[in-house]
Amino acid sequence: MPLDLPAFSYAAAIAAGGIIGYVKSNSIPSLGAGLLFGSIIGYGAYQTSQDPSNYGVLLGTSCALGGLMGYRCYSTGKFMPAGMVTLLSVLMITKIVTRNFNSPVARVQ
Repeated sequence: MPLDLPAFSYAAAIAAGGIIGYVKSNSIPSLGAGLLFGSIIGYGAYQTSQDPSNYGVLLGTSCALGGLMGYRCYSTGKFMPAGMVTLLSVLMITKIVTRNFNSPVARVQ
């Protein structure tokens, strides 16, 4: 089974964003949220690497993170970091949906 590199990269970007938020502004919530969401997304990436049809954790976490950060981007009007995370989440959701819901369906005869 090939690794789901885009999903692992997304997990790493989220975790790195939390670490950068902590380093720049000494924000413990940024560190905690980044590492928590990055870990959950990493677990979801591992699951999709083992079985591509097992995308529930990755899709659910991407939707939750995208929604939360999309709201934050809208309310603050700042693209970084909330808008970037929203954009990455939307790209991951699009990847999951196009890969899993546009595949040919086996016909029963």
